[in-house]
Amino acid sequence: MPAPVIAPAILALSLLAAAPAHAADVAHSLPLPAHLSGAKADARVALAARRYAAFWQSGDPALARLALAENFIDRTLPDGRPQGLAGPLQASQVFHAAVPDLQVAIDDMLVAGDRVSLRLHFTGRFTGVFPTPQGPLQGQGQAIDFHAFDLYRVNAQGRISDNWHLEDNLTLLRQLGVLPP
Repeated sequence: MPAPVIAPAILALSLLAAAPAHAADVAHSLPLPAHLSGAKADARVALAARRYAAFWQSGDPALARLALAENFIDRTLPDGRPQGLAGPLQASQVFHAAVPDLQVAIDDMLVAGDRVSLRLHFTGRFTGVFPTPQGPLQGQGQAIDFHAFDLYRVNAQGRISDNWHLEDNLTLLRQLGVLPP
């Protein structure tokens, strides 16, 4: 039997009511999913995912610390990225240096027990500097527009303990000008 779809407005109210107020949450608006599904969606699981999306959008390490467990494991760790909290902090810093106006939308969110799956949409302009093996690449204002898929396991404390992710890096690298179109 398919899981019922929860209206975004109802979700927003329930997540705001169930979520404790934290300074990082107040300082940044947490993205709401355009579409949410899941029978009896767990507000703490959805909140962890929203905090992590807000971290990617803002680059604020406080949001990463709220979203991720102390023993966080990236199950699809890219080469050269450190494991644990240090990995996302490093990746975000590099990406925000290249795309300072980065926006992250949660197009779809599916909550099932302690798991949450998201389809994320990243947009912005490449106006900064992106490191490449050939040396730093200066942006010329190119539009950045790509998607990523994430699956998180959220622990009992409402923090992401495991992350499996897949980004459309081919599209991103073409938009950055690292690869030919």
